[in-house]
Amino acid sequence: METFLRAAPLVVAGLLTPLMGMLSISTDWNNFKKKMQKEILWHNRSWEEVVKKLDSNIEQGLSGEEVKIRQEKWGKNILPQEKPFSNLKLLGEQFKSPLIYILALAGIIVLAFGQFTDAIVIFGAVFLNTIVGYLQEKKASKALSALKKVVTIQAYVLRDGNTKIVDSAALVSGDIILLKVGSKVPADSRIITAENLKTNEMALTGEWLPARKVANVIDKEIPLADRDNIVFMGTIVEEGSGKAVVVATGLKTQIGQIAQIVKETKEEKTPLQKKLSRLASITAVIIVIASLAIFVGGVIAGRSLLEMFMVAVAVSVAAIPEGLPIAMTVILALGMQRILKRKGLVRKLLAAETLGSTSIIATDKTLTLTEGKMRVSDIITGGEMLDQTQGDHVSALRITAFANEAFIENPEETMKKWQVRGRATDKALLLAAIEAGINKKKLDEQFPQIAELPFDANRKYLASLRSAGKGRQVLYLSGAPERVLALSQFVAIGKKKRKLTARSRKKIETTLEELTRKGLRIVGVGYRNVRTQASSAAALESLCNDLIFVGFIALRDPLRKGVKEAMEICRRAGMRPIIITGDHRLTALSVAREVGFDIQEKHVLEGKDMDQMTDKEFAEIVDDIHVYARMEPRHKMRIIDAWQDRGEVVAMTGDGINDAPALKKADIGIALGSGTEVAKEVSDLVLLDDNFDVIVAAVEEGRSIIDNIRKVITYLLSNSFTETILIGASLFLGLPLPITAAQILWINIIEDGLPDIALAFEPKEKDIMKRKPEGHKISLLTREMKTLIFIIGIVTDILLLGLLIWLFKYTDYDIAHIRSVIFAALAVNSLFYAFSCRSLRRNIWKINPFSNKFLIFAWIFGIAMLLIALYVPLFQTLLKTVPLTIFDWQLVVGLGIVGLVLVEATKFLFIVRKFKP
Repeated sequence: METFLRAAPLVVAGLLTPLMGMLSISTDWNNFKKKMQKEILWHNRSWEEVVKKLDSNIEQGLSGEEVKIRQEKWGKNILPQEKPFSNLKLLGEQFKSPLIYILALAGIIVLAFGQFTDAIVIFGAVFLNTIVGYLQEKKASKALSALKKVVTIQAYVLRDGNTKIVDSAALVSGDIILLKVGSKVPADSRIITAENLKTNEMALTGEWLPARKVANVIDKEIPLADRDNIVFMGTIVEEGSGKAVVVATGLKTQIGQIAQIVKETKEEKTPLQKKLSRLASITAVIIVIASLAIFVGGVIAGRSLLEMFMVAVAVSVAAIPEGLPIAMTVILALGMQRILKRKGLVRKLLAAETLGSTSIIATDKTLTLTEGKMRVSDIITGGEMLDQTQGDHVSALRITAFANEAFIENPEETMKKWQVRGRATDKALLLAAIEAGINKKKLDEQFPQIAELPFDANRKYLASLRSAGKGRQVLYLSGAPERVLALSQFVAIGKKKRKLTARSRKKIETTLEELTRKGLRIVGVGYRNVRTQASSAAALESLCNDLIFVGFIALRDPLRKGVKEAMEICRRAGMRPIIITGDHRLTALSVAREVGFDIQEKHVLEGKDMDQMTDKEFAEIVDDIHVYARMEPRHKMRIIDAWQDRGEVVAMTGDGINDAPALKKADIGIALGSGTEVAKEVSDLVLLDDNFDVIVAAVEEGRSIIDNIRKVITYLLSNSFTETILIGASLFLGLPLPITAAQILWINIIEDGLPDIALAFEPKEKDIMKRKPEGHKISLLTREMKTLIFIIGIVTDILLLGLLIWLFKYTDYDIAHIRSVIFAALAVNSLFYAFSCRSLRRNIWKINPFSNKFLIFAWIFGIAMLLIALYVPLFQTLLKTVPLTIFDWQLVVGLGIVGLVLVEATKFLFIVRKFKP
C-alpha cells in the first residue's frame, strides 16, 4: 500500500506528459552532400595559400577596420538564434493526438448527457495533457541553446600587430589566432605553426586519443577525423602551442553545420505513438459508425428520437476506454522509475516504451563499450618473440618508468585520488609500472637523471640518460616500436644480449604487425650502456643507437565490465548491435571481436567509402555491415535512415556534439552521463554510469512496459466491446436499454479504474528477453489480444443477454431492478477478468496470486464501490440502482466464475499452447 501511495505522484506526473507524436522529417542527404562538395578544402592547401586567399598577414593579423567590414559581410562567429514557435502555435500542436480527440469526444458526450462531474474530470485530463505538453515542447527547444553555450569562449588573436584577448564571437575568417594549452579552439582554423600541438576532438569526431596537429598539406580525400592541419571550434588544446588562421566561423564551422542538422532534424514518432494513433483512429471511427447505426436503426424501427439519442450516447460511452490514457501514463511513469534504479534516466515518458521495441542498437565504442582510458594490456619481450625465454616484463616496465614524461601531481594522496598529468601513453605506462610494484620515487633517487630528450613527433621517441653508480650511465628509450627496433642492434634474452639478425628482426616485425592488426597502441622499449656524458640534446640524440631491444608494450582502451555479457543478451533478445565510431577501422574491428562480434574486415565500412555510395547502394549493403569506422555526424544520419527505412527501431548512443543530430533522429537517442550537455538535451535516455549494460536493462524494462500496456488495453477494450455489443444486441432484440450511460461510466471509471492501473505494477514475465523485438511492424493489438477481446466479449454477452432475457420473461423485476443486476454482473465480470489479464500468454493458475498486491487491493476497492453504488441512497439516486437480493448475488457471482473459466479455457486453447517451448 505504501508503494502504491508513493506511485500516486507518478500518476499526476504522467498526466503532465502529452501522449502525442512529433512530425518526422529527415535531413536531405543529397543536398547536404552537394553543399559539402562546394566548400573549400582548406586542409588540401598550404597555409601560405590559405593566408593569401583570406587576404591576411601572419605577422600583423587583420586591422580593426577590416574586422568590422568582414563582420558586416559575414556576421559574427556565433550560432544564430533559432526563431521559436509562437506560444499559440505550440499550444495548438498539443491537440494533434487521436487519444486527445477521444477524450474530448467522451467529455462532450458525457456533458450532453448531463453528467457534469464526469465531464469536468475528462476535460481536466485533456487540459493537463495539453498544458504540460506545451511545457515539454518549450523545454525541448533548449538543445540549440546548449550548443551555443559550448562555443562561448575567449580567443587570443593578432590584430594590428598586437596580441589581444577577444570574445570568440568577434572573430572573422582571416584572423590569426594563437593556441595555448587548456584553451578552447574559437573557430575552425588552418594550422600555420605547431609546437607539439595536440587537441582533444572526442566531442566532435568520437576519437578519444588527442590528435597531433601539423602544418603540412593533407590529401583532399582525408576524412574529418584525420585532418591534422585543421583545428575545430569547441575542441580543446591538450598539449603544445601553435598559430592558425581562421577559415570558418559560425554556421560554416563543423559545429555550426551540426547545429544546422540538429535544427532541421525532427524527432521520429515513437512506435507507441504510431500504434496508439492507429488504434485511437480506428476506435473513433468504430464509435461514430456504431452510434450512428444504432441511432438511425432505432429511429427507422419506430423508436423515439430522444430514446435513441440516449441509446447512442450510452453506446459511445461504452465504447470509449476512458481509463486508457491515465493507465498508460502510470505504466510509463513506473517504467521510468524502474529504469532510473538501474542507472538510466529516461527524459521523455513515451521513450520508456520505445526501448522495448528496439531492434537495432547503434553504439559508440569509446566510453560506452570501453572505459576511454588507455591501459597496458600486454608486454612481449624480445626473448619471447624469438622463443628463447619467458622474458622479464619488469625490466620493460622499468624502462617506461625511466623514459617517461608523465608525473603524479598529488603523490601524497591515495592511488584512487591521484591526478596523473602528461600524454595518455605516458600516463598509462607510468601507472602500469607502479601497479607492477615499481617505486618511481626510489628509482629516481637510486638512478638520478642526467639528461632527457623529450618526445618529438619527428624522432618518435623519448630518452632518459641515468646514472647507474660507479661512473656507469644507462640510456633508456621508449617510443614508436618500428623506430626503437630500427635503432637497435641487439635483443635482450634474459640478462644476456644477442645480435639482431635479419631473421630475428623479421620475426619481431611479424609480431608487431599482429599486435597492430588487433587495434592496439604499441610502444617499443630499449636501452644501452654509455660512457660519454651528453652535454646537450643533440649529443644525447647521437647516443640513441646500437640499442639493446627489450620488447613491446601493448596498450588498449579496455572494455567495460559486463559489456560482452550484455551484448550476448542483446543477441538472444533478437536485437542487433552495431558499432559506429570515429576510431580507426583496426581499433574498431578489434573491439568488436572482443565483445563477441563474429566478423571479418569486409563487415567494416569507413566513412570515406560511404561517401562514394548513393543511398540506394548503401541500403543494399547495410545488412552486411556491423562496424562503422572513421564516421562523421552526416554518416550516422545515413545509417539511421537506412535502418529506419527497413522498419527497424533504432537506438543510438553518443556523447559528443557530433552525435546530437543522430541522437535526435534515432527512435531512441541515448546519451552518456559523462557526455556533453548538447547530447543530453536531445536524447531520450541518459546512461548515468555510461555502461552499455544499462541499455540492456532499459530495453528489458521497456519490454515489460509494452507487455503491461497490452494487458491494460486488452482489459479495457474487452469491457468496452462487451458493453457495446450488449447494448446493440438488446436493441436489435427489441429489449429495453440493459444499462444506463451513468452506470457504464461508473463501471469504466470507478470499477475498471484501479484494476487497469494495478496492471501497471505487474512484474516482468520470465521469458521477456528471449523474445524477438517488434520494431514498427507488429500492431499494438496482437493476435492473442484480438482473440481474448473477441471471445471474452462474445462469451460475456451471451451470458448477460441470457440473463437479461430470463429476467424480463421469468421474473417480476421492474426495469430498475433488472438494470441493477446487469450493472452488478458487468462489474463483477470485469473485476474477475482483471486477474486473467495479468498474463496474455499464461493461465491464471500459473501466476503467483500475491505477486501483484495492488491488484488485490484494486479488486477489494472495486467490490466496495459496487456495494456503495447499490446500497447507498445517494448513489442509488444518481445511478438509478436498487439493492440486490441474495439470489441476485448468486446469479452475478456465478456468471463471473463461469466467465472466468471460459476465458482461461480460451487462453489455453488458442494462446498458451502456442508459446510452449
